[in-house]
Amino acid sequence: MAEPVTDLNADLGESFGAWKLGDDQALMQVITSANVACGFHAGDPLTLRQTCAMAAAAGVTIGAQVSYRDLAGFGRRDMAVPADELAAELLYQIAALDGIAKVEGSRVSYVKPHGALYHRVRKDTAQATALVEAIRAYDPALPLLTQAPGEAAELAATAGLRVVAEAFADRGYTADGSLVPRGQPGALRTDPAEVAERAVTMVTTGVVTSDDGIPVPVQARSLCVHGDTPGAVALATAVRQALERAGIRLAPFA
Repeated sequence: MAEPVTDLNADLGESFGAWKLGDDQALMQVITSANVACGFHAGDPLTLRQTCAMAAAAGVTIGAQVSYRDLAGFGRRDMAVPADELAAELLYQIAALDGIAKVEGSRVSYVKPHGALYHRVRKDTAQATALVEAIRAYDPALPLLTQAPGEAAELAATAGLRVVAEAFADRGYTADGSLVPRGQPGALRTDPAEVAERAVTMVTTGVVTSDDGIPVPVQARSLCVHGDTPGAVALATAVRQALERAGIRLAPFA
């Protein structure tokens, strides 16, 4: 029987100018992959360069976390962007971050949408197609990190892209497999013991319990702990330690 393996990722590089968000340096010592902002929902050029440098030094894989052009809303506002414009904006973000990463001795190794875009491409064929086209145009060898199943996952697989299924250790799930919307009760899980237990269960059984007590199937080749969740470093550390105690090997997927 194959040894269970999973990736542990977090959203980093989200500070902007004088606004500091998260403890990227501490998280780099815990995670295996970093979803680095590309300047459209968060992150300024210096922050992105510093984040890529930290990732390279820590041996952490870098992913481009692409977003709507929405600094004011942190990329969490749904936007009806025309498909050709969206594809160009996503391509721009991937290329920009990859250039910075290469200067720091690394590279972009996968793509993950952020916030409202992440959720919309699970159901919106046009925007999911724009995401897939942007990745294929830049480098068809780049994997797409997303929830599966969904439009983006299916279209990417059909287009020949590698799809890596993601689950969320620090977020609540609804009965249909979606995440509980932020701002609603149960959206964020911040107790380290609970989050760690959920992470191990998702990896070992492929199931998470929804906010109303229903078992929901999940695919979890990569687990996410959000860098802006309260106590993110403690949460990520608890998840890593629990996975290792359960005999699950942590390794980047890309």
